[in-house]
Amino acid sequence: MTIREVQEEILRLKKEKEICILAHSYQGQEILEVADYIGDSYGLSVEAGKAPQKTVIMCGVRFMAETCKVLSPEKTVYLANPAAGCPMAEQMSKAFIQKAKEENPECAVVAYINTTAELKTICDVCVTSSSAVKICRNLKSKDILFIPDQNLAQFVARELPEKHIRYLDGCCPFHARVSVAEAKAAKAAHPSALLLVHPECPPEVSALADYVGSTTGIMDFAAKSDAREFIIGTETSIAEHLQFSCPDKWFYPLSDRLMCGSMKISTLMDVYHCVKGTGGEEITLPDSVMTGARHCIDEMIRLGG
Repeated sequence: MTIREVQEEILRLKKEKEICILAHSYQGQEILEVADYIGDSYGLSVEAGKAPQKTVIMCGVRFMAETCKVLSPEKTVYLANPAAGCPMAEQMSKAFIQKAKEENPECAVVAYINTTAELKTICDVCVTSSSAVKICRNLKSKDILFIPDQNLAQFVARELPEKHIRYLDGCCPFHARVSVAEAKAAKAAHPSALLLVHPECPPEVSALADYVGSTTGIMDFAAKSDAREFIIGTETSIAEHLQFSCPDKWFYPLSDRLMCGSMKISTLMDVYHCVKGTGGEEITLPDSVMTGARHCIDEMIRLGG
């Protein structure tokens, strides 16, 4: 089968079986083209809840499918590729954070949404990269333990000097590997380009940027900007997607090392087998995890709007 033939069969089957396909922005263009909704992890979960279909396929990683299930417990949720995990979400166990809470009893525990559903059950609130500053500002507590990404935590700390933000030794291994030397080299190679980076990048790289924000924020900034050239400091697929959506502009990946293997493991054929009923994994969670994680997410909605 050709890519086009596979896409056409997926489109036929999802309509026939009333399936909603969600695709994270880091997925390949061939997957985005068959999706009903494209976006970041939280945004996709919200759209899943609004969708009339009772079956949902998440083209992303496991914690995203878990979030989708937590917000839509009545729906059947599948992860397109069962092996698609997130190294940052899996860095810190529930027992490890429980110990950190005991050592920092005065702190509210803020969990990046890039965490497992089980870990969310012992956190006070979760955040996205776009809502982290607003939610931490709205927290009553001045003392915050931010997990798991230390680079995002430092970004929030710079924006909110009135808060006492602590963090642990965790990060996105792909964003964190970007160096100042690479950022300077990219700016030298493309002197007319604006540098747009994700706050999961090291603080010294963010300091060189013209814009620091979430994946969605980066894409919106590039689309609306009058500038014609951009260096994209997040997963390399975003530069590709922007080339399709803004063909009159130029986009350059900040680094060829900004490629997330966990996201790239999902293929169009995984989606094909999932809609056929011969692949994927149904996401199920214990009631205690569903309830605890839902509280953490509900607090994000309450504080973030």
